[in-house]
This record gives sequence, structure tokens and C-alpha cells, in this order.
Amino acid sequence: MSDTASPATAAGGHAHGESKFHIFVQLAMILAVITGVEIVMVYLPFAYGVIFSILVILSAVKFLCVIFYFMHLRWDKAFCTILFFIGLILAGGTMWVLLRVFSVADSKPLTSSFNRATPAVETVWTA
Repeated sequence: MSDTASPATAAGGHAHGESKFHIFVQLAMILAVITGVEIVMVYLPFAYGVIFSILVILSAVKFLCVIFYFMHLRWDKAFCTILFFIGLILAGGTMWVLLRVFSVADSKPLTSSFNRATPAVETVWTA
């Protein structure tokens, strides 16, 4: 009796594994196409804001595809996914703050509002 149940389980397990393999290959092809679109977008004569927005959206789509399928978050518990996204939000916030703190405008040298024509007065200490 166990002999008849075993081939059915093996066949079902093989079909399930093969379908995941095809999903992964198809997803890899989709990611390759998205990467190609990203490379082409850099060289197109569009406004900087449009190119940047499209690249951010495409990168977010690629990121979500990778974490949900290749990192197996789709099949994990919801709690693990929530923990992952909490870390992602913290890392994104830290990156945003660092970009604001070390921006180009803040890296310019400070200029003095004093008149540079007058010489500095030195104090001589005598003992």
C-alpha cells in the first residue's frame, strides 16, 4: 500500500520543484530585460528627473522580485517579511539622512563676512 502512495508523492514533488525552476528562470529573464531597459534609459535624451524616476521604479521592481522569489520571502512567514522590511526602512532612512547631511551644498567652504582688507590684529603678551 505504501508502494502505490510513494510514486504519486515523488511525481508531485518533482512537478512542484520543476515549476519553481521555471519560475526562477522566467524571473531571471525578466530581470535581465529590466536591467537592459535601465542601461538604455541612461543614454536616452530625456530630462534628468524623468530618467531618475524611471530608474528608481525599475530598481524597486527588481528588488521586490529578488527578495520575494530568490530570497524565498514569498514562502516564509509574514513575521520574517515584516522584519526584513523594518530593516529596509531603517537602512533607507539612514541613507537619506546621510545624503542630506553630506550634500554638495554643505561641502562648499565657508566664507567670512569680515572685510579682508583690514589686517588681523595680533596680541602680544608680555610677562
